[in-house]
Amino acid sequence: MAKQQSQNDGVQRGLKDRHISMIAIGGCIGTGLFMTSGGAIHDAGALGALLAYAIIGAMVFFLMTSLGEMATYLPVSGSFSTYATRFVDPSLGFALGWNYWFNWVITVAADVTIAAQVIEYWTPLTAIPAWVWSCLFLVIIFGLNSLSVRVYGESEYWFALIKVVTVIIFIIIGLLTILGIMGGKFVGFDTFTKGQGPILGDGLNGSLLSILGVFLVAGFSFQGTELIGITAGESENPERAVPKAIKQVFWRILLFYILAIFVIGMLIPYDSSALMGGEDSVATSPFTLVFKNAGLAFAASFMNAVILTSVLSAGNSGMYASTRMLYSMSKDKLAFSAFGKTNKNGVPYIALLVTGLLVIGIFVLQHLSGDAYQYIVAASGMTGFIAWVGIAISHYRFRKAFDKQKHDKSKLKYRATLFPFGPIFAGILCVIVIIGQDVDFIKTGHFDLNRFIITYMGIPVFLVFFLYHKLRYKTKKIPLDKVDLRQDVQMEEFEKNK
Repeated sequence: MAKQQSQNDGVQRGLKDRHISMIAIGGCIGTGLFMTSGGAIHDAGALGALLAYAIIGAMVFFLMTSLGEMATYLPVSGSFSTYATRFVDPSLGFALGWNYWFNWVITVAADVTIAAQVIEYWTPLTAIPAWVWSCLFLVIIFGLNSLSVRVYGESEYWFALIKVVTVIIFIIIGLLTILGIMGGKFVGFDTFTKGQGPILGDGLNGSLLSILGVFLVAGFSFQGTELIGITAGESENPERAVPKAIKQVFWRILLFYILAIFVIGMLIPYDSSALMGGEDSVATSPFTLVFKNAGLAFAASFMNAVILTSVLSAGNSGMYASTRMLYSMSKDKLAFSAFGKTNKNGVPYIALLVTGLLVIGIFVLQHLSGDAYQYIVAASGMTGFIAWVGIAISHYRFRKAFDKQKHDKSKLKYRATLFPFGPIFAGILCVIVIIGQDVDFIKTGHFDLNRFIITYMGIPVFLVFFLYHKLRYKTKKIPLDKVDLRQDVQMEEFEKNK
């Protein structure tokens, strides 16, 4: 039996298989599906949106198999920062880790603000100020993360389950409506193919450039799936839980996104004005529209409750991810050693406290200076895509080093799909999406300096972190024969005590 963990021994392996699976699902389903999918269909047409989500979904699948191979071999919290540090260059790990941490801090601050706005649907905020609701939600998120990793896992399990059940109900009701079983007659493909063909719509709507724009929407929708790698460090059995969760990613994408967007495209014309407002109002969420068309009057209130759950889930995961990233970087000597201290429950309490204080600072700044907050958000805007590029590079180097050092591939408990195609395809597509962020400029040729700076600000911020570490510590790319492929003592102890 494993001995009782004492203070500062490190994080605990308290996440069960069902927690890991649901966290993986929760990373896929959020406001990107519930709200902005309608705008994606409006811009690219039904088939165009399907193609965009399918291509980005394939990219995410390959990225997750890459991350899964590394996470089962070396399960650590804050995984891809550690992998970049060990397999590529410590400066890359430094830049990835700090950017990712900063991104989630901003996300948590944004989520507690959005949650207060969602509450306004039921209760006018004149009665209770918005900041009071935001503070309440922040206390809840902080509390869930301060108890133990098992409490975090359990909360995410139920948050994700609500979203999964909602999507399944939506798909069933949508298919019944299409078949004419619920309210009306059989729906053909006239709505799905409306316009000048299923992809090319009127003017720029539905063009290939618009599909590129949907790549961005789809990419942001799928961000959070990389949490699988971060949770591996606290999984009871990462060799079993992580591959199981990753193998299900493809089917989740197929079911929850492709099928849901197919239902929306079959029932709501791509040029419907209602789809344009999907980002801003729960009443015009494509999910709400389909439920209403099926005669469910309570649809808006129900979807608002689900969206509130999604926002709180994102904030909860953001607090967890940022805390574990600080913890991991401290272990790799990329952050202060104090961030590696844990309490008796295995929670990195100093990292959690510092993260929580910065969230409060960002939240206050958001309300005092909207312009400053806009630039702070822009600085982290591409962090998710940059992190994905880092995962692809790290995995490619990991496997090449494995071959170079003539390691036995039987030691890999899980192997990534279609290596080396997977990481190469995913990495190149991520770079294309990053370059194509300013779709409006590409479409119209009209250059807006302020928009350009805000759109691409995340790249120079990442480079500043990278160059600072590179120039200060004079690091170099690690030769393949020098890459450290030893499994951590932490993992060896885990193997002994399983």
